[in-house]
Amino acid sequence: MFPLHDSIPTRFPSLAVWFLVFSCSLVFVFELGLSEREIQGFFYLFGLVPARYTHPEWAQMVGFPVGDYWPFITSMFLHGGWMHIIGNMWFLWLFGDNVEDRMGSLRFLLFYLACGLVAALVHVFVNPDSTLPTVGASGAVAGVLGAYFVMYPRAQVVAMIPIFFYPFIFALPAALFLAFWFLMQFLSGTSALFQSAEVGGVAWWAHVGGFVAGVVLHRLFFSPERARHIFKDEIDYRSAWNRRL
Repeated sequence: MFPLHDSIPTRFPSLAVWFLVFSCSLVFVFELGLSEREIQGFFYLFGLVPARYTHPEWAQMVGFPVGDYWPFITSMFLHGGWMHIIGNMWFLWLFGDNVEDRMGSLRFLLFYLACGLVAALVHVFVNPDSTLPTVGASGAVAGVLGAYFVMYPRAQVVAMIPIFFYPFIFALPAALFLAFWFLMQFLSGTSALFQSAEVGGVAWWAHVGGFVAGVVLHRLFFSPERARHIFKDEIDYRSAWNRRL
């Protein structure tokens, strides 16, 4: 189920969302110019490797810098492929503008980083022995989805499901769409716990942690000046169809 648009208009320019999309895209363009060996080293150095912090002796033995915690931030700006970055940036673009509308650009940026940090900590806690690098903005983006879930539950989201190569398009409440998304992350993460192989691929629990962080922390970042200018989310569902993609 892929979201195409929502029904909530914005009142202010989404400067922080634009900045984040541009920054991640710029880093991704840089990644494209690296060789396979170079990109592997780049991900290990700037991506989040849980064992780097839970097993400092191992980290020092393999050559990781001592006392370097920047990967908790830098990993949010790295992506492992075209679908990875397109998916994350699309969700950020679609849902982030309305959340930023309520918070303001600086507050939204701090909120985004805070959710990404919580997501990273949850990933390390759940996978303390993993020596594989985790990259991507999905934990921070999940925090944006969590905030949107609480702030605009009755907004309408136009979504698409491909059925035998036919795009089935429909509208549904944002609360239902995001609750389904969260449930899929939780079930996938729970399933991954029972796998014996070393954790790789999708960091499901980072998504869960980021989403919960967004639900819990979003009110701390509200802008009092903007609160009275925000559109309500009880907007007729037809407005979601009328907005251009």
